[in-house]
Amino acid sequence: MIKLKDLANMVDHTLLKADATKSGFEQLCKEANDFGFKMVAINSYPVALCRDFLKDSEVHVGAAIGFPLGQTTIETKVFEVKDAIKNGADEIDYVINIGKLKEGDIEYIREEMQAIVNAAHEGGIISKVILENCYLTDEEKVAVCEIAKEVKPDFVKTSTGFGTGGATVEDVALMKKVVGDEVKVKAAGGIRDLATALKMVEAGAERLGTSSGIKIVEEYKKLQGAG
Repeated sequence: MIKLKDLANMVDHTLLKADATKSGFEQLCKEANDFGFKMVAINSYPVALCRDFLKDSEVHVGAAIGFPLGQTTIETKVFEVKDAIKNGADEIDYVINIGKLKEGDIEYIREEMQAIVNAAHEGGIISKVILENCYLTDEEKVAVCEIAKEVKPDFVKTSTGFGTGGATVEDVALMKKVVGDEVKVKAAGGIRDLATALKMVEAGAERLGTSSGIKIVEEYKKLQGAG
């Protein structure tokens, strides 16, 4: 069974609310550091602030790019990535242009992914591609994952948490089946308890985007104590 420390280190501790303030980000960073989470998942604006809060920590600062709709140009997303890196981001999670995928414009999705992953990797940071699976057919999910196998982002990710649905075990398993060991899988959206988190890990997820990380860790501590 997975160790508590390893489970905690899969968590991207999330605060993506429109009304989030400095005190909220300070609390987020403190919690992430105290619980040994991997990353704080935030929008682009507070990256420098959170980097300052976490300057002596191993916790990464992750910026959401083109978030949550993905409906900005490739150039805009690349600028966002570079700006986030300049402000201290260690990771980026970007949303694909879902509409272009629905139109069947696979070349656009490939061009977008290549440009953004290149910008991230040139800056020495981790890149994650958000599919927003609730809007996609299985064929479309597979198509993006196949592109990811070529382009080599660090992760493909199920959801923003702002769509009509979040991560499912079936989607995580499908994505993992396609990308294999070439790319990792991040599950996000609707992961609010230990049982769900463990199911995602079992299906192949190596990161968990959630605002319920503390609850999940505390549940696991209780489970271990009962054992």
